[in-house]
Amino acid sequence: MNSQPNWRALSQAGHVGDEATARAALTDADPVARELALGALARSGTLTDSDLAGALTDSAVSVRRRAVQVAAGVPSIDLLPSLRDPDPTVVEVAAWAAGEHETVSDAVLLELCGLATGSDDALIREAAVAALGAIGDERGLPAILAGCSDKPAVRRRAVLALAPFDGPEVDTAMRAALVDRDWQVRQAAEDIAEIVLDTESPPG
Repeated sequence: MNSQPNWRALSQAGHVGDEATARAALTDADPVARELALGALARSGTLTDSDLAGALTDSAVSVRRRAVQVAAGVPSIDLLPSLRDPDPTVVEVAAWAAGEHETVSDAVLLELCGLATGSDDALIREAAVAALGAIGDERGLPAILAGCSDKPAVRRRAVLALAPFDGPEVDTAMRAALVDRDWQVRQAAEDIAEIVLDTESPPG
């Protein structure tokens, strides 16, 4: 059976407020249909926390990943299980979503710190560092500082993540970033140097 007509209907369901069609597809055998149903319910404002919680544990990676994207806008959803998902692409999106929440539990904060410094996946480290910067909790600063010595893409994110923080360690990391061998790291440092660096000058 060709699923594409159903996909088209589901793609439109959120725009026309067809909750019944979207909700019925949440348990469809086709993961694409479940993913589209999730998006349609979110778009129409009829997605419940229970719907989202179920999608976060779906058997299909694509559905879990889409659910985490939606969860970025739902602060009541606990992202800790998604940060421990067996699929790295889900973990990466979950880290980004945690940064969108801005205020997170201690458990989520600690998990982000662990991912930022211990994940084998550079994309996860990058997303976790960025999230820690968005959250701005001082407990995340050591992980961000560690990111300033990581691969170039992670270093760029880590430098930008220093923006909410201050102190000697932050100044040292920023000054190092201003002369980094990667031009994009240097550019990131230049973009926020006036905010981060302690450059007080005597009154004129």
